[in-house]
Amino acid sequence: MKSIRLHAGKEKSLLRKHPWVFDGAIARGGGDSGETVRVESHEGRFLAWAAFSPRSRIRARVWSFDEAQRIDAAFVAERIDRAVSARDLFDIQSDGVRLVHGECDGLPGLVVDRYGDVLVAQFTSCASERWKPVIARALLERTGLQHLYERSDSSVRQLEGLDEVCGWLAGQGSTERVIREHGWRLGLDIARGHKTGFYLDQRDSRQRFFQWTRQRGFGSVLNCFCYTGGFTVAALAGGAGHVLSIDSSAPALQQAMANVQLNGLPVERAEMLDADVNASLRQFLQQGRRFDAIVLDPPKLAPTVAHAERAARAYKDLNRLALQLLQPGGLLMTFSCSGGISADLFHKIVASAGADAGLDAFICERLGGAPDHPMTLRFPEGEYLKGLVVVRKP
Repeated sequence: MKSIRLHAGKEKSLLRKHPWVFDGAIARGGGDSGETVRVESHEGRFLAWAAFSPRSRIRARVWSFDEAQRIDAAFVAERIDRAVSARDLFDIQSDGVRLVHGECDGLPGLVVDRYGDVLVAQFTSCASERWKPVIARALLERTGLQHLYERSDSSVRQLEGLDEVCGWLAGQGSTERVIREHGWRLGLDIARGHKTGFYLDQRDSRQRFFQWTRQRGFGSVLNCFCYTGGFTVAALAGGAGHVLSIDSSAPALQQAMANVQLNGLPVERAEMLDADVNASLRQFLQQGRRFDAIVLDPPKLAPTVAHAERAARAYKDLNRLALQLLQPGGLLMTFSCSGGISADLFHKIVASAGADAGLDAFICERLGGAPDHPMTLRFPEGEYLKGLVVVRKP
């Protein structure tokens, strides 16, 4: 068994059971891509078993902190079983479910979503890539499904020295599916959609927006970066008078309108705009338009802390414009899915946007990812999605 030995004092995070070892912490040793290595302190004491990644800044990802643990096919299958079983702890009102959430489920660099009768997997680390056949077999056996599609096309794979790969690992056929969520039906394409095909992490936030709309009776709603219209469906189902949905992807907007129709909602109340969100917000402000509610769910702007400063300016500008476009008493549901932006920093960004807009707002709720996208005590980096519900003061 190959090993890596850390510099003196660099074992502290592992003693706290954090699953990452960065390149700068390693004094000597190594392994092949995805190979299991023994991680030792500067004095030679066992710390963990980890998968080695020769090119990533995260040079090793921990499998286990138990020296007696054997990292083999049975170990991987047991981790898969434990992850899938853990979803029974949560009340998930959908047949679209995240079954494996990377390090939070003890399976570094592996994401698996279920959409009805099909599984979609992303292998984003050398760790998961090396065990791909074992993982695929374990997933199919544990779920009893016959269709498994790979969406390993995330840019994160480049950091691991891995090429992008997409296609069927088991089964074949159409990549289009319709899932159930909170009584709604939502269409998606696992081959062409964002991430694994859909944003399952926003499931509960869509439900909350439906509840807010039903309670407040919003006459006009603006859904920015709407993608395939999940929040649009939620607003219309809640009784919104008119929903303007903006995205720069024409295919996403086509699917958004199809989802409105799929749920028997009034298409005359749904307007789709293929445009740049930033430019549109400025135009609306010049036109004197105002909205009762706005959803602001931009793409990832800060994948790491190194990108945080530039991303913070972009988030601030978006939120300033959105706050200015709200009617007094209007509601803004705003999000950041950037891992490099902490919940505390996001709060400060939105507060600064309010100050620049010359207005104040009540913070009514703090939002996060759905429970099948867990964050654990030992891995705070799992909290990538954070949101605020704010109501502009009258």
